[in-house]
Amino acid sequence: MTMTDPTTAAHASVAAPRVAFPPGFAWGAATAAYQIEGAAAEDGRTPSIWDAFAKTPGKVLNGDTGDVAVDHYHRFREDVRLMADLGLTSYRFSLSWPRIQPTGRGPAVERGLDFYRALVDTLLEHGISPVATLYHWDLPQDLEEAGGWPVRETAYRFAEYAALAGAALGDRIPVWTTLNEPWCSAFLGYGSGVHAPGRTNPADALKAAHHLNLGHGLAVGALREVLPASAKIAVSLNLHLVRPLTDAPEDREAARRIEAVGNRVWTGPMFKGGYDEDLKADTAHIVDWDELVRPGDEAEIGRPIDLLGLNYYNPTVVSAPNGAVVETAEAARNDGHGDSEFSCWPGSEDVVFHLANDDVTAMGWPIDASGLSDSLVGMHNDFGLPLLVTENGAAFEDVVGPDGEVDDPERVRYVELHLQAVADAIAAGADVRGYYLWSFLDNFEWAYGYSKRFGIVHVDYDTQKRTPKSSARWYAEVIRRGGLA
Repeated sequence: MTMTDPTTAAHASVAAPRVAFPPGFAWGAATAAYQIEGAAAEDGRTPSIWDAFAKTPGKVLNGDTGDVAVDHYHRFREDVRLMADLGLTSYRFSLSWPRIQPTGRGPAVERGLDFYRALVDTLLEHGISPVATLYHWDLPQDLEEAGGWPVRETAYRFAEYAALAGAALGDRIPVWTTLNEPWCSAFLGYGSGVHAPGRTNPADALKAAHHLNLGHGLAVGALREVLPASAKIAVSLNLHLVRPLTDAPEDREAARRIEAVGNRVWTGPMFKGGYDEDLKADTAHIVDWDELVRPGDEAEIGRPIDLLGLNYYNPTVVSAPNGAVVETAEAARNDGHGDSEFSCWPGSEDVVFHLANDDVTAMGWPIDASGLSDSLVGMHNDFGLPLLVTENGAAFEDVVGPDGEVDDPERVRYVELHLQAVADAIAAGADVRGYYLWSFLDNFEWAYGYSKRFGIVHVDYDTQKRTPKSSARWYAEVIRRGGLA
């Protein structure tokens, strides 16, 4: 099986673009297993924390679950044909841990691996390079009942799973991502409780953060043992582009605190040798870092990787708790990540969040593409790694017209602004190798259920009919010309 690396894959250009992207730039889209696959109890798959969370009354809007989702498990060949029709050169998807290793322990289930073998083979047959994410939030429920990510053992179980997946699929997949947005896994899952498993303990959130980091490092080591030498390993982080509301010292201090627990909790041990002292000081009243971080952990977490992924949606604007009016209660509590009385910012619960502007998506997230270029240039300067934009996109109130078409000019505008921002970052010297639009399909949007549509392909959830939106056709033209018109 010949593998194609999405960071070097060629694409055709049919017209000279106004804004050209580098030769070999990966034009992609992204999804996650629980959001699209369905088949929740087929072929040996057991519940994940999201299965359990979604079935808990009041946790997900309208009681929606991912039991069926958009039935990608049975319709993947149709979906890959759609990708090929649009000209995608790469596709980023996640593997379902409980589909491959149902209890999070022991041997892999071949039926689960067979689904991914068939998916990847179909992608390769259509000239689409696969990028696999090992963990997009679907921890096997058995491991959660044993303590979940706050328990150190989960990191070792993750490395075991990584080795199983890498050994089975490494001949087909050239790029592997360990974790997707570990900030959400730790701080929304165990801090504010708006994501699975729905726990609300700041100490557990920080313990989860460390063990996610440790799991990442252990998985990198496990993958290096089983993957071909040509394979590349990455991690996808939703690094917060933090801006103080004013230049006042107290607002700059608020920004420092959020940047520490939002970003440097990951990048410190992954790329800089260890956790920063200010982060530990900010949270010393919550967790004993000397007890949590064992000798050798930070070196394990810091194993070299080949690519760094950024998931970007909007900047994070903060101020000190000075009585300022907050635009929305949701923004104040969780930086737009859901409504909860508990904070997802352990040690910085009193920091106030503000909307960057009032030009917002259906999620209430402000549209500010400058944050993407600023983030990419900053990451290039700080870490010196080749970069991928592994998620970027927007939800809008899409409507099927009388002619059966879905016209979504707001999404076209959003993506165009952000692709221009990527081009600006490249022009400023950032080594950006690809862009993965979120998302390929409308899908289960976590605690929002099916109420928010991020896809460039519309899905009728009753019939499962797929309809490419006008944004999909526009993106196809961008890909064909290799840049913006």
